Amino acid sequence: MSEVIIRTTPNGPYLVEGSIQLYDSVGAKVPTEGRAKIALCRCGASSTKPFCDGSHSRVGFQAAEAANPQSAEKSK
Repeated sequence: MSEVIIRTTPNGPYLVEGSIQLYDSVGAKVPTEGRAKIALCRCGASSTKPFCDGSHSRVGFQAAEAANPQSAEKSK
């Protein structure tokens, strides 16, 4: 399996590069084949969720400047 890289963008989406399989909340596979990079919404305003449609600019989404490891969810 190839490496998957996820990057955040300033006040924008998560950019995901690599061969991934994406599933929705009911377990249906979301087509991503043939796409070298996808942008996933993190502002919540996209009309094409889970993909970004640029709505973060319109709604003024402000992300944290850096990741906060102390806020990570605990494994169950």
